[in-house]
This record gives sequence, C-alpha cells and structure tokens, in this order.
Amino acid sequence: MNSVTMGLVIFASAFGGALLGLFLSSILPEHHLSKESKDAIKMGAGFIATLTALVLGLMISSAKDSFDLINNAMSQGSSRIILLDRVLARYGPETKPIREDLRRSVAFTLETIWGKRGKEWAGKIRAFEAKARMEDIQDEVRGLVPQNDVQRSFQSQAIGLTDELLQMRWLTIEQTQFSLPTPFFVVLSFWLAALFVSTGLLASRNTTVLMVLFVCAISISGAVFLIYEMNHPLGGIIQVSKKPLLKTLEYLGK
Repeated sequence: MNSVTMGLVIFASAFGGALLGLFLSSILPEHHLSKESKDAIKMGAGFIATLTALVLGLMISSAKDSFDLINNAMSQGSSRIILLDRVLARYGPETKPIREDLRRSVAFTLETIWGKRGKEWAGKIRAFEAKARMEDIQDEVRGLVPQNDVQRSFQSQAIGLTDELLQMRWLTIEQTQFSLPTPFFVVLSFWLAALFVSTGLLASRNTTVLMVLFVCAISISGAVFLIYEMNHPLGGIIQVSKKPLLKTLEYLGK
C-alpha cells in the first residue's frame, strides 16, 4: 500500500465516520442525545482524540528523524566520496581506473534514485546493489601495491573511507524499508472513524459543519501521507535532495 492509498483510506474512514455521525443524529431517538449522553460522547471522543494525536505526533517525529538521517547520510557520504577521490589522486596515476569506477558508481546512483530507471523502489534497490557496489571499489583499493610509506598511508586512508561509505550505504538501504504495519493502520482508521462519528453526532447538520469536517479529514489523511513519505525519502514523492551527489559528480576525476 503506497502513501496515496493510505491517505485516501484514512480520509474515507474519517469523513465517512463524520457523515455516519450526522446521519445517526437525525434518526436516533431524542433521549439518546440527551445532555448526559452528549457528555459521555464528548468524554469518549476526547479520549480517542488525545490518543490519536499522541500516536500521530510520535509517528511524525519519528518519520522526520528518519528523513533527516538519510538526508545527512547523503551529505556526509558525498563529502567522503570527494575525499576518497582526492586521496586516490594523491596516491598516484595507477588509481585512475578506481576513480573512474567511483565516478560511474555515483552517476549510477543518481540515475537509479532520481532518474527513470525503474517504477518500483524494490527494483531500484536491487539495481543499486547489483551495479553500484562500494565493495568492488574497496577491493580495488585493497589490491593496490604501495611502493612507499606515503602510498601505504593513502591506501589505509582510502580503505577507511570506503568502510565509512559502506556503512552509510547499508544504513540508507535499511532505513528505507519502512512499512506501516497493517494491524496498526486498521486500528488507526478505526480510531479516526470513531472520533468523527462522535463529532458528527454532536454537530449541527449544515454546510459549514460539513466543510469543517471535510477539512479536518483532509488534514488527518495528509498527516498519514507525510509519515509514509518521509519514511521513504529515496523512493517517494517527498525525496531528499540530490544536489550533494550532483556536486560530487562535478568534482570527481579532477
């Protein structure tokens, strides 16, 4: 289930619940909507609203942290790639093939994530793993034969940088595997439906109320949409910036 579908389901649950509440308020016997009954409904609705707001707030905070983590990993990874290229350049001309492979890896990453190579993120991940392996570049660096202490120092530094890039790469891949559990999604939809049914029961039946409930349902579904999108910062509508890697590509090989 993608972010748009999730948002639509949440909207349908919330606004559908509001319409149901408005309908029920017109057919229920008068004593079902007495002052005591309304007080009980308000108390229940307040409890559900507090619980839902708490859960959504925590989820938005977690999604923002996830998005920032990937964004920072992209920026830090880009700076380390440039540094790796400079270290290899200072090692000597024999590292030119490795530097070319590094540049191709960055170009392929850009095309894979922000280009039009695939329709599904899962396919992008498989392509990324198959053709942009930092392990291959690291093996090439390890295969260098230093002729002096200076080259040995540069080789050691380059190996350390490839280790850091590998860690960032796998962290990025793992961080993008988020999926909202189906039971949790069902429970959240039920909470929202119950909350909006309660609101509809207590509200007057007029256009202004209907529009307010519509906007509230849109807002709630937008929150769920943002949560899902920010947890998929490389494969959704809301993506991290590609500018760091584009800048990196300009510097590589110079």
